Amino acid sequence: MRFHTVAALYVLSFARFFDFSREDYILLLLTIGGVLSAEMFNTAIEELCNKVSSEYHPLIKFSKDCAAGAVLVLAIFAAVSGFILFGNINGLMSMYNFYTTNPINLALLLISAVLSVFYIKGRRKK
Repeated sequence: MRFHTVAALYVLSFARFFDFSREDYILLLLTIGGVLSAEMFNTAIEELCNKVSSEYHPLIKFSKDCAAGAVLVLAIFAAVSGFILFGNINGLMSMYNFYTTNPINLALLLISAVLSVFYIKGRRKK
């Protein structure tokens, strides 16, 4: 969930460099919402399965695998949508020019990337 949250924040912050239409932003938000929702359902199913039984059972394994697979399928389609939306060379050049001409913003971006790694890898509940 942490990875998807960080990815969503970066996607939304980089979107300003692209000439997206209203429909593009709607697609972006629906895709982000879909992935985050799927991740929440996956977590709910896994936690419920763990609560029901700590022993191995093929139906529990199947349920967990299906939930995780649903997140994977949606994440793949979200990535493809992202490549389509962000594959515009003008937007990429605009982003490149912004960060190369504003070293403070580039430094902030790099610091945020490092902090994001710590957040994603952060303490997990046992």
